[in-house]
Amino acid sequence: MQSLPEDRSLILPPHGTTVTAEDLRVRLVLASDFDGVMEVDAGAVESVGQAVLQLLVAAKAEADAQGQSFAIRNPSPAFVDRVTACGLAPAIGLSVEKDLLS
Repeated sequence: MQSLPEDRSLILPPHGTTVTAEDLRVRLVLASDFDGVMEVDAGAVESVGQAVLQLLVAAKAEADAQGQSFAIRNPSPAFVDRVTACGLAPAIGLSVEKDLLS
């Protein structure tokens, strides 16, 4: 997963597994230390596992508790399918109709 320069955007890897979840956890913790919007780009996601989904749910809950914004941007069809199949769209702030159109 890469971090974009000069902002707090995080880019999810094509395959979000338990192995990649630790890197995501560290980046989410670092990003949460700043004010403003935390954005997670899910455009390249081909598959996403339980560990990554749990981290996204926790990051959204923490952002909400701290009064920070949290957004999933550019969700791939595979990401949207997995999140909606797990019933987690509300928990990570994914508005499926709006996000699929943007």
